[in-house]
Amino acid sequence: QVQLVESGGGLVQAGGSLRLSCAASGITFSWATIGWYRQAPGKQRELVATISTGGSTNYADSVKGRFTISRDNAKNTGYLQMNNLKPEDTAVYYCNLDFASVLGRTRDYWGQGTQVTVSS
Repeated sequence: QVQLVESGGGLVQAGGSLRLSCAASGITFSWATIGWYRQAPGKQRELVATISTGGSTNYADSVKGRFTISRDNAKNTGYLQMNNLKPEDTAVYYCNLDFASVLGRTRDYWGQGTQVTVSS
């Protein structure tokens, strides 16, 4: 069965850093586009960053220059390095694997979400 295990969330002061991890099992990890999303209470889920199977990255304007998405296919793990965190980064962060590139249609797998709280 496909499983995504997220880790690295927590409480941090503004200006601090966190590294989120998304470890996958039961799938061919290298075939997936990895996305990190976040959702604050009462708000819609928003895309934070993506990394393609070929390593191309995209970032939301709000995190550009502060966050870095990466992947280690040998470890079946994706990462989101978050630096210079701001209170507005506070949200539940979700890992997503999308196999559209290999299946020809969107097929998403989601992690359980991990809380990131940034204090002023």
